[in-house]
Amino acid sequence: MVTVIFPAAGAAKRMGVGKNKNFLELMGEPILIRTLKTFSAVERVDFLIVAVAKHEVDTVKTLLDGAEGLKPWRVTIGGSERQYSIANALKLLPEDAEIVLVHDAARPLVSVKTINAVIDSAAEVGGAIAAVPVKDTIKVVDADNFVKSTPTRSELVAVQTPQGFKRDILLAAYEKAAVDNFLGTDDASLVERIGAKIKIVEGSYENIKVTTPEDISIAESILRK
Repeated sequence: MVTVIFPAAGAAKRMGVGKNKNFLELMGEPILIRTLKTFSAVERVDFLIVAVAKHEVDTVKTLLDGAEGLKPWRVTIGGSERQYSIANALKLLPEDAEIVLVHDAARPLVSVKTINAVIDSAAEVGGAIAAVPVKDTIKVVDADNFVKSTPTRSELVAVQTPQGFKRDILLAAYEKAAVDNFLGTDDASLVERIGAKIKIVEGSYENIKVTTPEDISIAESILRK
C-alpha cells in the first residue's frame, strides 16, 4: 500500500497573495486539487494525507469534499516547519502502508511516470527521490563570499519531489531527527543520516514548484503546451 503526504502549510510569502498558494487556480483548478488528482490517477497510490495550517483545515476539507476522482484522504494540522508538518502526517499512516511518498503540494505538474518510478525504486532499495541534472555551474563560497571550489557538475542534481521511502525507514529517520533536534531541508536529508540508501529517479524540468506569481504563468504555459 502506498500513502502520499502533501505538506501544504507554508505561508507562501513570496507569492504575495495573502493566502495559501495551493488555493490559487491553475487553468481554472486549485493547485492543490490538480496535484492530488494526479496522484489519485496512479493505480498503486491508495491514500492521501494533506497537512495544512490549523485555520485552513476546514477550508481544505470542504475543497477536497467537492473534488471528484480523489483517492481516500485525511487532513491534518501542519507545523511551523515542513518537517513538523510531515511528522504530524506520519501519525495518520494507515496500518498497511508500506511505501510513503512525500510531495510538495505546490508541484502540480509532476507526471504519473515520475511517481511510478519513485514508487518502484523506493520498494526496491528503500528510498528514492526525483531529481534532474544541474544545468548551471555551481560554486561553493565562504562566509565572505569568496569562491572556495567548483563541484563537478556531472555529480550534482537538483532535487524535486516526490520522495519515497519504505515506511520503517522514514519513521526511523524522523524519530532520529526528533531525538537529535535536527531540522533537515528535505526528507532525504533525514534518511541519509541513518545510513539508508537513496536512489535518484529521473524527474522533469517541468516539475516546477509554484513559489512566485511568475511560476503561475510558467506552469500555465507548460500545460498549454
